[in-house]
Amino acid sequence: MSSASRQSLLDLLRRKSVMYGDFTLASGRKSDFYCDARLTTLDPQGAVWLGEVGWELIREKSLALGVAPVAIGGLTMGADPVALAIGIGSVRDGGSGLQCFSIRKQAKVHGRGKLIEGNFQPGDTVVVVDDTITTGGSTLEAIEKIRAEGGQVAFALVLVDRSEGGLEAIEATGVPVIAIFSRADIDADRAAS
Repeated sequence: MSSASRQSLLDLLRRKSVMYGDFTLASGRKSDFYCDARLTTLDPQGAVWLGEVGWELIREKSLALGVAPVAIGGLTMGADPVALAIGIGSVRDGGSGLQCFSIRKQAKVHGRGKLIEGNFQPGDTVVVVDDTITTGGSTLEAIEKIRAEGGQVAFALVLVDRSEGGLEAIEATGVPVIAIFSRADIDADRAAS
């Protein structure tokens, strides 16, 4: 993986997505740290760096675990740009690429009534992604829904682990997790200044 791409992604994340102050999180918890990762994942250059860094980590983890995921996705909406960036990154080096999917919070009540949209089939081995984890709730929900639809979860990848127990909660279910950045990574330049 290009360490320059990883550093550039971290710099962009710090500049566009990270805020310090007094925030109430989706979990209801209070925090002095907020990361609106979509400001980075929906930035065109950020998506390029995320695709490169994320794909390299997925290749390494897949090799280490002896798995061959065919698709990538997670709970809409935070996971959607992460999945697409990495899916695009997976074909840039001439590979066949990871297909992308998105999990609805609830199945559609019209049309085909699908819960998982996009390129997902029962039996697929997949990587679950999310932009940020705190308690791990969204990622755990995605894992549960994938399994209920007949998918096999190889592991999970998140852009930012807030280091508040989410990674450990996911791993307690037997799903390994890769965090591109932890809160300590993000805070490192703040402590130096």
